[in-house]
Amino acid sequence: MQRDRPDLAPDAYTVQSVLGACAGAGALSLGLYAHALLLRELGGAAVSRDVLINNSLVDLYGKCGAVEFARQVFDRMPARDLASWNAMVLALANHGRVRDSLDLFDRMTQAEGLAPNAITFVAVLSACSHGGLVEEGRRYFAAMVGEYGIRPRIEHYGCMVDILARAGLIEEALDVVAGMNCRPDSIIWRSLLDACCKRNAGLELSEAMAKLALDVPDDAVSGVYVLLSRVYASAQRWNDVGMIRRLMSEEGFKKEPGFSSIEMAGSLHQFVAGDTSHPQSEEIYEKLDEIQQRLASAGYKPDLSEAPMVADIDHTKGATLRLHSERLAISFGLLNATPGAPIRILKNLRVCKDCHTISKLISKLYDVEIIVRDRIRFHHFKDGSCSCKDYW
Repeated sequence: MQRDRPDLAPDAYTVQSVLGACAGAGALSLGLYAHALLLRELGGAAVSRDVLINNSLVDLYGKCGAVEFARQVFDRMPARDLASWNAMVLALANHGRVRDSLDLFDRMTQAEGLAPNAITFVAVLSACSHGGLVEEGRRYFAAMVGEYGIRPRIEHYGCMVDILARAGLIEEALDVVAGMNCRPDSIIWRSLLDACCKRNAGLELSEAMAKLALDVPDDAVSGVYVLLSRVYASAQRWNDVGMIRRLMSEEGFKKEPGFSSIEMAGSLHQFVAGDTSHPQSEEIYEKLDEIQQRLASAGYKPDLSEAPMVADIDHTKGATLRLHSERLAISFGLLNATPGAPIRILKNLRVCKDCHTISKLISKLYDVEIIVRDRIRFHHFKDGSCSCKDYW
């Protein structure tokens, strides 16, 4: 964002594009650099008065794992619009700061007198989903329709289904689906299938959810098969796991490749499972061996159900889990991060249960905070626990 011509200053739309790119990549140091350039080019007073720029900064810091920075920007804004409040409510929700998120919503509607819109309620219902707040979720959904006259969209229904299903209220979640004013998409059915898997809801119901998800045409068929294979793996139905694996191969479906990226000294480093392409690969794998030994000494045992698509050999499954992309990113971070600085990782998929377990352990064993942004939310691992309170 440096200027080639000193007579041209970046406008708000250019700034939004740059900050949005940094937010999407989870590139905190680049975002901080862009923010510093803004202050230098436009001046602190001009930046503080620009609502669009400040909204972009709240979004940037929220998506880069620096929710405290986002809150500082928000609190210092002399004027805010509805988008400002929506961005901050959602950022707090995604970081597991559920009560702070809902308190901010109440402040917005009561003290500030702002009327929420459909986007606001996606943020609020997401907070309830992340926090497992079933009663609050029901209440906010009812207020959205009855008090504010907002017609539910598929995103709102998806949040409600997720809230209920993850609490084990699968029948009530199915009632919500039956009452929808639009056709449920595969995301809703996959949410139910995921809940069936985590709640051990039984093979019959899980298979029914998988069939409904597969009946909706989209590009996520492989994800449905992977979830169903986990259901079978949890039930020790390894023949069925093999059947799913063969079916995917015959029909040409491949599991969506996962990757994890980590920013270090202004450069993004990306890893895939079993990656050996990084210049520091030798050191990364040596560190990984050390991590594995310390985990084993701490009593860690791999959850083999998280590697259902691997051949039915326990040591092969364990080795596959060990090479998940976020573990390589964590190993790289431990090698290169400034002592005391958090390790920030961005994933394109949801974190698996086994990687969630080892991330908690590593944060304690190495006295380091690990911040992971996955497809759904943020996980802040510190002192052996996670901000999601193991509810995700």
